[in-house]
Amino acid sequence: MSRTCELTAKSVMTGNNVSHANNRTRRRFLPNLVNVTLISEALNQNVRLRVSANALRSVEHRGGLDAFLAKADEKELSQRARLLKKQIAKKLAEASAA
Repeated sequence: MSRTCELTAKSVMTGNNVSHANNRTRRRFLPNLVNVTLISEALNQNVRLRVSANALRSVEHRGGLDAFLAKADEKELSQRARLLKKQIAKKLAEASAA
């Protein structure tokens, strides 16, 4: 499993540890990933995702998973999240047509 957020595509960055003597050694900056269960109101089901803590705050700020995915860019989403976005859009379109 890659260390990448499924909603925002945040992933591992690399850089240097710099000592007091200015010695540089390579290091990795890992994203703060958490496994969460989010509720999709349109689909009436729970969805398990591996997201960064920052993405979790963004989901809450935008008003839930459905609203976040509606505004999200397709390039940043994982394959599972893209599928969810399509399912939610389809369900909302059916609900508005009926």
